[in-house]
Amino acid sequence: MFRGRIGRLGRIAVVAAIGAMLFGLGAGVASAHVTVNPGEVASGSWAKLTFRVPTESATASTVALQVLLPTDHPFPNVSVMPVPGWAVTPSVKKLDPPVVQGKFTLTEATSSVTWAAQDGNGIAPGEFQEFSISVGPIPDVASMVLPAIQTYSDGSIVEWKGVAAPGADTHSLDHPAPVLTITNAAAPADAHAAPPAPPAADTTAQILGGAALLIAAIALVFAVLSWRRGSTGRTRYDASLAASGANPGGTDASTGALGDDAAKEQ
Repeated sequence: MFRGRIGRLGRIAVVAAIGAMLFGLGAGVASAHVTVNPGEVASGSWAKLTFRVPTESATASTVALQVLLPTDHPFPNVSVMPVPGWAVTPSVKKLDPPVVQGKFTLTEATSSVTWAAQDGNGIAPGEFQEFSISVGPIPDVASMVLPAIQTYSDGSIVEWKGVAAPGADTHSLDHPAPVLTITNAAAPADAHAAPPAPPAADTTAQILGGAALLIAAIALVFAVLSWRRGSTGRTRYDASLAASGANPGGTDASTGALGDDAAKEQ
């Protein structure tokens, strides 16, 4: 009975560990959004910005992505990276009045870049694709919001435009916009004015994943302890039988020799 109870507890612990691991994986899937990578660059530099686009629909494929670029602090230069099976189209906007960006005086700027799937290509459910642009020099601001519009094969559209309030978690938004944080930004002219707060760190998925791993570790430790207790219980039980002289082979419990009377009879 003791060994059966330990075995059941061990099986429960293993099941709990597996469930905790799956919970952690589920938390990672649930947090899949359109993001920009890297999420941080230095002002004045050139950067390759890659937009990672997962298909969250269970029934439709992603067939188009449009990324909106700022025109109040535009990128002086934008070039696109071709993606096989996708047509890419930059859109240019006239700037009136012109915008001075570092040493550049811009009368027009790239305001958006659109990728459209061709010949049945698309991002199927459960898959993701990456789309890249090269930009520079990076404007000298604290951060840049880069909204994205995702179109599915069933005609539905998801607009990744949400911006979290200062200090708020981006997970409070259903569809947060990709945000590029810029380092070495110039201090504001007014010494009493605080610079725009960078977006809150995306920590919810990390916390959930860490909690899941902790639960899994505790469950596995409990399973090992349960197994060890079962082994100890069996050892003690066998030792008790030996001490009582209940040896199924009819030999002496301590030496394994036949008793005196048995030896005399032989």
